[in-house]
This record gives sequence, C-alpha cells and structure tokens, in this order.
Amino acid sequence: MERQQVSTGTPWEDLAGYSRAVRVGPLVYVAGTTATNQKGEISSTDPYEQTCHILQRIASALEAVGASLSHVVRTRVYITNMDDWQAVARAHGEVFADIRPANTLVEVSRLATPDMQVEIEVDAVIPEASL
Repeated sequence: MERQQVSTGTPWEDLAGYSRAVRVGPLVYVAGTTATNQKGEISSTDPYEQTCHILQRIASALEAVGASLSHVVRTRVYITNMDDWQAVARAHGEVFADIRPANTLVEVSRLATPDMQVEIEVDAVIPEASL
C-alpha cells in the first residue's frame, strides 16, 4: 500500500523524526498536535483556544492526505490540568458534535513546553468510496 506523509514544518518534526500525518490506504493517523505555529510558538494560554487551534491544525493535516474531520473515528486528548476538562471538551464537542468519534481524555504531568496545556492526536478512516 502507498504511504503518504505530511509535514507542517514545525521544529519538532525534524528533531524527533515524525510526520504530522500519515496515510496508508484508507487509514490516517495524525500525530499529537499542540497549539503551535510554524516557529513552535504557542498561540494562546487559554485551554479552550488551544483546543480550537489544535483542531484546526488537525483538519488541515487531514485535508492534506485527502481526509476530513468527518472521517475521524478516534481522538486522544492530553491535558495538563484536569480542571480544564470542560473548556477542552466544549471545543472538542463543537467540532465533533455530529461525528462523535471514540474519545479518551487523560491528564498528563506536562507536555513538551510549559505553555502547552493540550495535545490531541486522531485516527481517521476514509470510506472506500472516497479512495
């Protein structure tokens, strides 16, 4: 099967040797994504805004491999403060309300930098008719 990889050019992708998204056949995997820009700078310190930014970045990565948010079947959300779960869940719910992927929400002690409060990874399956 053909393997398609997407890079967004953030500093961590080259440093750690990973792709933002990988598509193999109908399966798409989007790496843990944070609310950073091309230079690796955090877009906001608000967990809701970070989640919105992350989901926009994920949507772009999915589109780059011919998928969309509607193809997402699983999300994994990592947050550094469980007190923020409602703000993060609200943003997730606004995007995935009708899609309703399987979801995991986990508190972690920290992410790559102290300003990162949320990281999300997704798995998607492109229906056969779209292949």
